[in-house]
Amino acid sequence: MTLAETLVSVWQQVLVEDRPEVRLDDRTYRVTRTRNQRLRAVGFSVGEDRLEGIEQNPETGSRWAKLAQTGQRIMQFSYRGKYVGNVCEGKFVRYPAWNSLGLPE
Repeated sequence: MTLAETLVSVWQQVLVEDRPEVRLDDRTYRVTRTRNQRLRAVGFSVGEDRLEGIEQNPETGSRWAKLAQTGQRIMQFSYRGKYVGNVCEGKFVRYPAWNSLGLPE
């Protein structure tokens, strides 16, 4: 499975299936809620890389938030403190930081 496919799988398990934990290969990762907005979040490893996924906050002013306000399910993913992409309704979108951080295609 590619990294992009893994991110779609995490999105599916958290936002579509509403699972309390994410299963990747033979490991499980607990889904938590952020303290203030109660957004779902999960930290997980892919090989040696540690990534974080967080549900899109619909109360911000971004274009992704506007989509979330309409009911679209969006999860943002970060690596080394930078947002590298998101999954919106099952479609992966890569951000410029993806390449600058050397993540695989």
